[in-house]
Amino acid sequence: MYGVVTRNPEEVEWPEFDRGFYEVKDVTGRAAAPLGSAVNMISCFGDTAAANDNPDLVPVDDEGNLATRDQTYFDWAYICPTNEKYRAGLLEIVDDAAAKNADVRLDDVGFPRDEYCHCERCTRLFSEWAEEHGRDTDEDARFEWRAEVITQFVREATDRIPGRTYFTLYPDPYPGHLYRRAGLDIQALSESVDEFVIPLYDTNYGTTYWLETIARGFESLLDPYDVDFSIELYAVDVDVDQLIHAAEVADHYAKDVLFGYDASNAAATLRRMTADTKQGKTFHPDDATR
Repeated sequence: MYGVVTRNPEEVEWPEFDRGFYEVKDVTGRAAAPLGSAVNMISCFGDTAAANDNPDLVPVDDEGNLATRDQTYFDWAYICPTNEKYRAGLLEIVDDAAAKNADVRLDDVGFPRDEYCHCERCTRLFSEWAEEHGRDTDEDARFEWRAEVITQFVREATDRIPGRTYFTLYPDPYPGHLYRRAGLDIQALSESVDEFVIPLYDTNYGTTYWLETIARGFESLLDPYDVDFSIELYAVDVDVDQLIHAAEVADHYAKDVLFGYDASNAAATLRRMTADTKQGKTFHPDDATR
């Protein structure tokens, strides 16, 4: 199955795509009304606008550095996943999305990096958790607590989703990396998630060995669990022939292949792929008279 990821409502209904994903909240903080004709996508803890309006929402590391675009490794600002008021607002957005379409995709779920968060609230909640569980407040315990925070949020969200739950993963299948980086316990999440989505973005796809390597890594990572995964490719200004090759590689491993943020180029790619499959078809000489 081939799908499109877009911010333009009309594109989700283009006939070339089997499914459309529509951003109702993105990492900039831009919001839109959910659609009934698309899987509505929600950027959960990526929200630059909210972070700019209220820095108290932003996760901090143990040196007090905010998880914003001021850090060289962040392309957007984050919101602390333990902020109950913000979480409640996200769940309302999930409710609104699910009321329009039973399937929902959760994007940008997790802590920003290993070293976050050390805000006063997180410090207090972790200490309370450690005391309750008879644990030392060491690094291993902190990672376990973070994973419980995220898993609980996902359970609350998926309880509101009557259809299929899609969940975006950071593209790093190395064992333990998602757990330490973002607080994502894949085993626990697979009990709530129907399909993980892995964005493997490039502006060229001139080579695809890295795409194949990461896709194969996720195949191995997710194999023990009863959950599907799809791969999302970047379609903006990418040469059609190279995008076709990337899609063929992705399709070998993934249940679905999605194209992000250039529906016209994605549609042209799919039309070319369809045409290529018809080339070389032979007919019996008598077919014309049958």
